[in-house]
Amino acid sequence: MDRNPSSFNHHCIASLRTLTPHITCLAVNNNLLYAASVNLINVYDLSHYTHVDVFNDNNPSSGFVKSITFSSDGSRIFTAHQDCKIRIWLITSSKRHRVLSSLPTVKDKFRRCMVPRNYVSVRRHRKRLWIQHCDTVSGLVVNEGVMYSVSWDKSFKIWDLESFRCLESVKAHEDAINAVVVSNNGTVYTASADGYIKVWEKDNKLKKHMLVRTIGKMKSTVNTLSLNKDETDLFSGGCDGAICCWKRKKNDVVKMEILRGHGGAILCLINVEGLLVSGSTDRTVRIWKREKGNSGMYCCKGVLEGHEKPVKSLVAFTGGEGGDSNGVVRVFSGSLDGDVRVWELFPLD
Repeated sequence: MDRNPSSFNHHCIASLRTLTPHITCLAVNNNLLYAASVNLINVYDLSHYTHVDVFNDNNPSSGFVKSITFSSDGSRIFTAHQDCKIRIWLITSSKRHRVLSSLPTVKDKFRRCMVPRNYVSVRRHRKRLWIQHCDTVSGLVVNEGVMYSVSWDKSFKIWDLESFRCLESVKAHEDAINAVVVSNNGTVYTASADGYIKVWEKDNKLKKHMLVRTIGKMKSTVNTLSLNKDETDLFSGGCDGAICCWKRKKNDVVKMEILRGHGGAILCLINVEGLLVSGSTDRTVRIWKREKGNSGMYCCKGVLEGHEKPVKSLVAFTGGEGGDSNGVVRVFSGSLDGDVRVWELFPLD
């Protein structure tokens, strides 16, 4: 649906180069941009786009950093790693970062290790504590004092951010989980390489999350998810290059439309200021907006080009000196070419 690709005037106002290529994820917190490349996490001050720190540089064995999120007050940074761990970082007054702990904590493991029922089989002749991920941690989300982690081990886990204890582990899919989003009311959406999107809600009587519906099956791996601001629309992107828009109606979730335009797999999606922004292996970023009037369909309003390799991560910043004003939206795109591009979007209509 590429009816009006010129509804936004856009230009790249900055290009930031990380110390190593292969950007895997971006995040923004307190006027700082975090860009993970391989095992390194680069930090830029958004006031003047200068590189102010790099951390996790003494831990190359952690593998790729797959996700970055923050505590509600922004004082703690949580990073998901290929070595199956979640690391917790504190930021100092000089904008330097130091590691506080990793999840699960040594204390939590010691507390549970003496009880046989706390062990689960993860492979043939191999067991681990149920509080441990046994494959790459692929996504993190913080919501209402707890953190949700998803993994290629097919499970998602829930962590209390006061005690750092693992509260629950859910065997969720039949293949690797690639993405998770959580609504304000605590509904959890997980997307997997098995082609399914699953919806989970907590049963307060049983004190555990239960599967309430399954969306799909998709034709291909689901790589990414995003909710719009009022959480009525869920967007998913997969290896077939299509973006699916799902609408929650009463007690069901139905597919409303499919957005086509990218020439490769969809790797990342974000919603910002009424816009849907997508990144793809075709090396472009596309801007989508719902049409006014009776159709109400999403249409492509702009194509951002310039990356030399697939666009792996997107984030927007709408506050402080990097924020939007007079309808201007600022979007950051991170690519496997090692560049972070900063785009300003100016609506023409």
